[in-house]
Amino acid sequence: MKDIPSSPGARKIRAWVAEGEHETQDFKLTVSDPRKIARSISAFANHAGGRLLIGVKDNGVIAGVRNEEDVFVVEQAAGRYCAPPQDVEFHAYTVDTRITVIVASVAPATKRPVEVLEADGSRVAFVRVADENIHAHPLMVRGWKRRESAVPSAFTLGPDESRILDLLAKAPAAGIDEADIAIALHLSRARVDFLLETLASLDLLSFTFDGSRFHLAPAAQ
Repeated sequence: MKDIPSSPGARKIRAWVAEGEHETQDFKLTVSDPRKIARSISAFANHAGGRLLIGVKDNGVIAGVRNEEDVFVVEQAAGRYCAPPQDVEFHAYTVDTRITVIVASVAPATKRPVEVLEADGSRVAFVRVADENIHAHPLMVRGWKRRESAVPSAFTLGPDESRILDLLAKAPAAGIDEADIAIALHLSRARVDFLLETLASLDLLSFTFDGSRFHLAPAAQ
């Protein structure tokens, strides 16, 4: 591929493909919708980073890149549809004389959230869960934004924050939500949301997606 570092990589690509799609890897046979790709970039950047293997079918068949414009679409997705814009590193690997796979690597964001500029004018942050791009929990987003805007300072857990963490630690497997916390602790919903946002901004709150909803829990120490 023109202007992209290229090297033989049959063994490397086949090893990656054998892993399947997961939290840090996604397959794309072709790339045509920059906003859709921006969602993958957002999800990777808001999580642990990841890579797009362009030229690989969803079922793992290595078909090769069909159009060099795929690179332009990914660059457009990262620069125009992600806020803030993200850097993507490209590398081309030849699997045989006729097949080339492009790997687009996304680093974890240094400033979160990375949001996608949707067609309706809204901004949506995504996170990567297994092999899916999921809308980030609103408290995750608010926690990230609060962390970015806050002046660094010492913090001591207050009684309400401690009560919330204790309640979450003892919650049933099905989990509890913000409304349950407000009722159990006799706090207003606005107060609970503010406290949870604070805990999220300090990485003291974890969010686990079960396939249908997020569960809140104290972050592992």
